[in-house]
Amino acid sequence: LDKEVKKRTRELESANEQLKVNDKMQKEFINIASHEMRTPTQAILGYSQLLQNYPHKFDEFMRAISRNAVRLQRLTSDILDVTRIESHTLKLDKEKFNIKDIIVHCINDVTMNNWKDVKLSYEPKDIIIKADRGRILQVISNLLCNALKFTEHGRICITSERNDNLMLVSIKDTGTGIDSELFPRLFSKFASKSFSGTGLGLSLSYDIIKVHGGKIKVESKEGEGSEFIIQLPG
Repeated sequence: LDKEVKKRTRELESANEQLKVNDKMQKEFINIASHEMRTPTQAILGYSQLLQNYPHKFDEFMRAISRNAVRLQRLTSDILDVTRIESHTLKLDKEKFNIKDIIVHCINDVTMNNWKDVKLSYEPKDIIIKADRGRILQVISNLLCNALKFTEHGRICITSERNDNLMLVSIKDTGTGIDSELFPRLFSKFASKSFSGTGLGLSLSYDIIKVHGGKIKVESKEGEGSEFIIQLPG
């Protein structure tokens, strides 16, 4: 009986410590999310006021308002997705589709905004998988945009293949690579050293693939680039 009491006591102490950690993480998440949302909100309000005082600068101020509104919309959507994942209420709408169509779509979107000296290469392959089309599009788009953001010149190579019961998509760049300090917490929420991102994209991408029963692996060397590999079953 004494052993059982001690065992239960240790289990309760461990559970209590975990609750404290979770509570701390939740408070940190709320604080950071509030800060991130405050920045574009203040910008929108500020430019709106300037627009009233200087109507002749309409085009300039409207571009700034639009840019910050898009940032706020993206952040709100990401936070809702994080909430759904952590509360286990994210629902997948699975269907069969060709991964080639998703990759081509993402490349076309990125190419429209590519003003850098970066070449994108992809040899299309017909690979049919069953997954949530919109969510897989979100993941590949996130990874591709990240690759472009951290690659000033060089190449981004996208490949896809089926290996036994796995579908693999690789996004490899010749960019700056991942900071060694950031690498251990790369897929954590708000893990970012960039002033132009929220740090939610990789965390969401990792969780979305995990909910599908897959994995995201990464290899990187500072100054030489990174490679993200999506593994999906089926």
